[in-house]
Amino acid sequence: MRVREKGDRGVVQSVVLFLGVSVLSGALAAGLAIPFAGLAGFTTQQTSNTLQDLPQQFDEVPLKQKSTILAADGSVIATLAEQNRVPVKLAQVAPIMQKAIVAIEDDRFYEHGALDLKGTLRALLQNQSAGSVQQGGSSITQQYVKISLVEKAKTPEEVAAATADNYQRKVAELRYAIAVEKQYSKQEILEKYLNLANFGDGAWGIQAAAQHYFSVNASQLTLPQAAMLAGLVKNPTGYDPTNNAKRAKDRRDVVIKRMLELHVISVAQANSALKTPVIDLTKVRSNKLGCGNGPYPFYCEYVVSELENNTALGKTKTDRANYLKTAGLTIRTSLDPKIQADAQRSIDTHSKPTDQAIAAITIVEPGTGLVKAMAQSRKYGSKRGQTAYNYNAPKTYPGGYGGFQNGSTMKAFTIAAAIQKGIPLTYKINSPSPLPLGGTKFSTCNGTVKTPDGYSPKNSTQNVADPTMIQAAQKSTNTYFLQLSQRTGLCPIAKIAASLGMYDAQSLGPLDQVPSMTLGVGYITPLQLSSAYAAFAARGMYCSPWVVTSVKDSAGKSLNNRGADCKQALAPEVADGVNAVLHQVMEPNGTGGKLKFGNSDLAGKTGTIQEAKAVWYAGYSTRLAAAATVADASLPYKPLQGQTLNGHGIHDPTGSGTAGPIWEAAMKAALQGYPTTHFVAPSDKIQRGDVKSLPFVNGMNPDDAANKLRQAGFDVAIASGTVNSEETAGTVAYTDPRQRDGAPDGSLVTIYVSNGSKKGQPEKPGTPTNTTKPPGSPTTINPNCPPWNPKYPNCGGRGHG
Repeated sequence: MRVREKGDRGVVQSVVLFLGVSVLSGALAAGLAIPFAGLAGFTTQQTSNTLQDLPQQFDEVPLKQKSTILAADGSVIATLAEQNRVPVKLAQVAPIMQKAIVAIEDDRFYEHGALDLKGTLRALLQNQSAGSVQQGGSSITQQYVKISLVEKAKTPEEVAAATADNYQRKVAELRYAIAVEKQYSKQEILEKYLNLANFGDGAWGIQAAAQHYFSVNASQLTLPQAAMLAGLVKNPTGYDPTNNAKRAKDRRDVVIKRMLELHVISVAQANSALKTPVIDLTKVRSNKLGCGNGPYPFYCEYVVSELENNTALGKTKTDRANYLKTAGLTIRTSLDPKIQADAQRSIDTHSKPTDQAIAAITIVEPGTGLVKAMAQSRKYGSKRGQTAYNYNAPKTYPGGYGGFQNGSTMKAFTIAAAIQKGIPLTYKINSPSPLPLGGTKFSTCNGTVKTPDGYSPKNSTQNVADPTMIQAAQKSTNTYFLQLSQRTGLCPIAKIAASLGMYDAQSLGPLDQVPSMTLGVGYITPLQLSSAYAAFAARGMYCSPWVVTSVKDSAGKSLNNRGADCKQALAPEVADGVNAVLHQVMEPNGTGGKLKFGNSDLAGKTGTIQEAKAVWYAGYSTRLAAAATVADASLPYKPLQGQTLNGHGIHDPTGSGTAGPIWEAAMKAALQGYPTTHFVAPSDKIQRGDVKSLPFVNGMNPDDAANKLRQAGFDVAIASGTVNSEETAGTVAYTDPRQRDGAPDGSLVTIYVSNGSKKGQPEKPGTPTNTTKPPGSPTTINPNCPPWNPKYPNCGGRGHG
C-alpha cells in the first residue's frame, strides 16, 4: 500500500479542489472536468489567473492542406505538403467511422459539454490510485483544442508549450474547449477533429488516411477499417499497421470490442470484423510528397523555384515556401506529358544514365514561351548515374546546373545583327582557313577590343572561298562570321542576344563582348537557347520561359500569377531573314541537312565549342523550338572525344552528328499531329539588304575613287593586282558590290583595278582575273539573284551550298 507523502492531498482533496476550479472557470455549468492524475502543487489562485488570461473565443486553426502541381492536361506532377491532408465534410465520412472514433475516444461526446465530468472523475480516481496517469479523460473537444494549438505553433518553444504535461496547459485547454463548444455544434467539432487528427505514416485527416491505408475514400470505410483508423489516433506511430501489423490489430480489436460494449455494433458484426486482416499492404498508397517523388522531378523543382519568386504567395521566400506546402493550392503548368515523353524517349534512345557525357533537351512553344518539356540523361537522385542537377536550367535556383558554352549557335545572333544592319543575305566575304586576325579591333558597346597577336582562327568545314551569308551558315564558316561580326560590331550582337534571353547562366551576368563572341561565349542552357530560337520562329516575338500557367487556392480562387511575358525583340522582317538563312542549314549541303524531316519548314544551327567539350543542335518550326546538348558535366571539363555516350565511345563529336539526332527524334515525335507550317519568306529589301546608291567610279583613279566612296559613307579596300576590263589600264575597272546593286551604309566596297586587256570587249560580270583579294573582300554576286528562289545559281538556295 502506498504511503501518503507530506503534502499529498489525496483523492478527496483533489476532487474538492477540482470543483473549486470548475466554479471559478464557469466550467461546472457546462459539465466540465479536469483529467489530472492529481492536483497537488497547483493552487486555486494559479488556476484563476490562468483562466482570466485566456480569450473567450477560440480561433480556428487553418488546416495545412497539400498543394498539387498539375501538367497541362491535368495529370499530377507532384504533391507538396508538410502534412498529407484532404479536408472533407462530415457527410463524406462513413457513419461507421464516426461511431468508431466516438466509441473509443469519447463515448459520451454527444451528452456532455466541453469536458466529460463523469469520464474525467473516473480517470482521476484511477490515476490517483495508481500514482501515475493510466487513463485519460480528455474529450474529443479537448483533443481538438490540443491538436489545434500544436498546429498553430510556429516555434519549438510554442510546440513545447502546447504539449507540456502541466496543469496550466490543461486549464488552458479547458477554457478553449468551452469556447469551442459555444462556437460550434457537435457535428462541426467532430468534422474538424477528423480532418485535423494525425493517423500515422504521413496521413493527416480521415480522407488521406482512408486513401493511404485502404485506397478508398472516407465515405467507403468499412467497420474493421474504421476501427483500425479510430485506434490509430491515440498513438499514430505505435499503432501504424505498416510498421507493426500485430500491434495495430490488437488496438483495432480493442476498438471493435468497445463498440460492441456500447451496442454500436452487433455480435455478428464484431466477430466478422475481428476475423478481417488488419491491413492489405498491396492497397497501401505511399505518400509520395515533393518533387523528388514525382514523374518529372527536375521540371517540378524549376516550377517550385518560380513559385517561390511569386510575391503574391508571401512576403519572403520562406513564407512562400511554407505557403506552397500548406495552402492547398492547385498549380497548373505548361508541361505537355506527350511531348515530355517524346523528349525523354529521344534522350533514352541516344544516351544512358551511366554515360560519362550527359545529354539534355528543352522544348518550348514559340509565341508563348510555354515550356513543353525538359529531359536529360541522368535521373534524379544520389546514386550512380543520378544527379540533383537540372542540366536544362540556369543557376537561378539551387538545382540549376548553369549551362555549357554554346559554340556556333551564337552565329544566329550575328546573322540577326547583320540583317538588322541592312547587310544582304547574299553578302559575300572571302573566308580562308586559317585567317590571320592578330591585333584586329572589334567595336563593343563600351569601346573596342583587340584580338591577341597571332590569332588565326580556322574553319571546321570546307566551303567556297567567298561564301554568302547563307552558304556560310550552311557550313558554319568561322572565318566568315568573325569578319561579319567585325562589320556589325559586337554591341548589336550582344544587345540582340540579351533581348532574346541570353545571359551567362553560371554568373547570371551579361555575355562578354569578345572578338570570338560569334563562335560561342559564356555558359548557356538548353532552356535559354530554345527560348531564344523560338523568337525567330515567332517572327521576332521573344517570350520568357513560362512554366506556371495558373495558381488557385483551396477555394478555387485564382491567385496573381504572371501570364505570357512576350515582347517584340526583333522586327518581324529581320526574323524572317534569320529564318531564311537557318532554313538553308537544314537543306542539302547544310550541316543540319540530314536532320530534316516532314513537310514543315525547319531551321536550325549546330554548335561545337573548343575541343568539343560540348556540342549542340538548336532548331525550330513555327510551332515548337528545341535545343539539345551533349556535354561533359564533370569538372575539369574534358573533350567529348573518347567519352561514352549511349554506352559507346564518342569518336567524332559534332553538333549535327552527336546532339542533332537527339533533337531530330524528339522534335519529329513532338510535331506529330501539328499541321504543316512554313516560314514567311523574307522581303526583297531583306534579301537585297538596306542598300544605298554607290557613286559611279569606273574609269577613275583608284585613290580618287576610294575618297569618293568614303565621302559617300562606305569603307573601302583596293584589291591587289589587276583584272581584265575595257577601262583604261590603272583605272577603276569596277567595284564589288557593283554600282548598280548598291551597298549597305558603312559596308566595305572593294575597288578592282583594270589592266586594259579587254578594251572594246564586253565585260563578263563576276569573272575577275589575275587578282588577289584581301581577306574580307566581298565578291561579285549574280545581279539576277533572288536569294529565296533556289533555281538561281550562286544564291544560297537549295542545292547551292
